[in-house]
Amino acid sequence: MLMPKRVLFLLGLLWLSAASWADSGDRIMLPQARFSTGDHSAWKDPGFDDHEWKVLDTSRYYEEQGFAGYDGYSWYRIHVVIPSSLKDTSPWQERLQVFLASIDDVDQTYFNGVKIGQTGRMPEDPGGYDSQYQARRDYHVDLRSELVRWDRDNVIAVRVYDGGGGGGFHKGQPYLKMAQKIEGVALDPTQSSTRFLPNGRSSTTLKIANGFPVAQSGQLEISVKDGATGRVLQRQQQALQIAPMGSSQVAINTASRAGIQVTYRYLDTASGKTLEATQALPYLLTPPERPTPAIHGASVLGARAGRPLLYKIAATGRAPLRYSVSQLPAGLQLDDKTGVISGALAADGTYTMQLQARNALGQATRAFSIVVGDTLALTPPMGWNSWTAHGTGVSDALIRQAAQALIATGLAAHGWNYVNIDDGWEAQARNAQGEIVGNEKFPDMQALGDFLHQRGLKFGIYSSPGAFTCGHFLGSLGHERQDAASYARWGVDYLKYDLCSYADTMSKQPTLAEHQKPYQVMAQALQEAPRDVVFSLCQYGLKEVWNWGADVRGNLWRTTWDVEDSWDSVAKIGFAQAPYSAAAGPGHWNDPDTLVVGQLGWGNALHPSRLTPDEQYTQVSLWSLLAAPLLIGNDLSHMDAFTRNLLSNDEVIAINQDALGHAAQRVFQDQDWQVWVKDIEGGRKAVGVFNLGEEYRSFRLLPGLLGKTSFSKLRDAWRQRDLGRSAGGITLSAPAHGMALVIVE
Repeated sequence: MLMPKRVLFLLGLLWLSAASWADSGDRIMLPQARFSTGDHSAWKDPGFDDHEWKVLDTSRYYEEQGFAGYDGYSWYRIHVVIPSSLKDTSPWQERLQVFLASIDDVDQTYFNGVKIGQTGRMPEDPGGYDSQYQARRDYHVDLRSELVRWDRDNVIAVRVYDGGGGGGFHKGQPYLKMAQKIEGVALDPTQSSTRFLPNGRSSTTLKIANGFPVAQSGQLEISVKDGATGRVLQRQQQALQIAPMGSSQVAINTASRAGIQVTYRYLDTASGKTLEATQALPYLLTPPERPTPAIHGASVLGARAGRPLLYKIAATGRAPLRYSVSQLPAGLQLDDKTGVISGALAADGTYTMQLQARNALGQATRAFSIVVGDTLALTPPMGWNSWTAHGTGVSDALIRQAAQALIATGLAAHGWNYVNIDDGWEAQARNAQGEIVGNEKFPDMQALGDFLHQRGLKFGIYSSPGAFTCGHFLGSLGHERQDAASYARWGVDYLKYDLCSYADTMSKQPTLAEHQKPYQVMAQALQEAPRDVVFSLCQYGLKEVWNWGADVRGNLWRTTWDVEDSWDSVAKIGFAQAPYSAAAGPGHWNDPDTLVVGQLGWGNALHPSRLTPDEQYTQVSLWSLLAAPLLIGNDLSHMDAFTRNLLSNDEVIAINQDALGHAAQRVFQDQDWQVWVKDIEGGRKAVGVFNLGEEYRSFRLLPGLLGKTSFSKLRDAWRQRDLGRSAGGITLSAPAHGMALVIVE
């Protein structure tokens, strides 16, 4: 969630330092600004007297510069003389670019008193506060408007709202420069769609947008290369005409397999300037589902005696499917049409049964155990969380839509069963009894819980031990037992508990006891509530939570800051998990955050994940090996064929859901390769071989690396096919940032 900035603030991790005022060739750097807390509309006016305001560095949070602990509204005012000679740096003299790097959380930006941009939503805006602290602020001034005062003082006024933690400018250096006409062309491979064709081919359509109100004209060159062989498979060239604020499309029909790359090169005919982008094309690894029945998901479920139990049999096969259970324990009942098992078990113990799913083509059976005791989450939770798609804009309607999509897309049939509301559901005030209630977007939380449970899905919710959540909604401080009781009444099955504003109540150097206390209090409240609630500690790995999370009855705990949809983020987080592997096990899991695949937006405009297809295969593979919770956050109503294929591989999911509950250990690494090994049931090992390099390449996996003398049987988990036996090892190939995932016996 929003915690990364808070973690950086708490730990004092600052990346950038200020520079002096300078004209850097074609740009004017803006390293300083005048700053004031508070809010007044007159502060946007260029003539306002701000000489008594404090001067701050624009590359660092204002908390680090004398305003520690301040949240709410503030303003920056940047005075800059813009020389008319700046126009000579561009042959196109219609736009001035105002680049403001990143601003935490929300901004409204004015140039000489006129609003030129806004990112995120202020608390008073329709829909309420919505942070966009990660977004880059890139605004433009139309020079035909005569807003710019050449060779005189200009004022860039930035109104900021910060909901908590670090606030204001951070993570970059603001500057001004003349925009180049070609910069209006968005040659963005994430704005493409792919259709998978018969005979192993695909058709990819790239949308090329023009963000400027002036026509664009040039040549587009396309080159398709096979990374596995190094051969160029095809070239094409075409004239490109894009209307003002319009778009154009180009289609590529090519082979669909790992390692196919397309390079786009756009040449602006007027200026001779070029843009270039490279795209790794998506490809499908998971075989098509068979029409005959198959049962998936975890083989074991943890529950507590006397608490309501809900479990949906995850099964695929041509509809309609019918379900039955042999040795179903007393106290439980089965809906034979939906496969939903519900009820309660009165006594501790292990209850073993046989699940069956059948259709006109056959029947599948599988052993299944319910372990009644004091341990929940015997396998890592799997499901969907609202944050990375909807941010604080989440609503009852969107949650219901996501639940229906889990079923309609078939993901629920592969074991994805939690539907978790993240921040943004809470009302501004508690009711007369002090109980927390939903806001206008969530009129009836119990009805929503019933809706999910009727479909065999589980209900997750979010709060903070502080007075406020990260999104500045009500937290649970002082109301833990009331909130736990409300959750139980609503039918909540999962609680994500986010440190957020509770950090403001802790000492500057918090002790271990301080970190543990808020989670101990809520854990006790959940224990007393008449319902099983999986407890997720969201406190970003502070004070080495993997060493004590289970002691405070946590079932999973974040080991890191928030993941973003970039290779840098996924690789840094995922491959840093090795020291924590031993802490994972049934009932207590390391959580490196969500899978950033599919359509994402964090409450802003949705966009396809910026991870390449190979990087998405790597994240799902690595998280499965790590026995990490598998929580997706994409907009399920806009899920393409690639994303569904990525998330419906039962052999990969089985590695994650393996009942042993071991997390993978890293057994090899060098500059370009890492090998991770996870022990799974039946004396087998799941082995992930990851290519961290920038080229398609091969790796020789030797038996000795796994402590073996030979491989009696090898299986490709993604392609679900046997690779045979090998005494001397096997050569595995992977694209840049890609992987191979095999099962070894």
